[in-house]
Amino acid sequence: MRKYEIMFIARPTLSEEEKKNVVAKFSKILTDNNATITNEKDMGQRELAYEIKDFKSGFYYVITLEANDDKAINEFDRQGRNSSDIIRHLITKIED
Repeated sequence: MRKYEIMFIARPTLSEEEKKNVVAKFSKILTDNNATITNEKDMGQRELAYEIKDFKSGFYYVITLEANDDKAINEFDRQGRNSSDIIRHLITKIED
């Protein structure tokens, strides 16, 4: 099993319900593609070091997961790039 950490920033204009839906949607993308989520952490709203897509802050989330192949990671990356709700994401492979 490969271990990954995904950090993404959701746009700050989302309501509380919309934030929950975004996190649930992207968690479901991972689990539907045979990844096992080991930890999810809501880091709250933080200021950005520089503006991204005209936003000065965003809601930070970190997901730690395990997967047998890159299918879940590739799908998360594809949909994360196309989503208007996520302004930036970073996928990191964790070495044992």
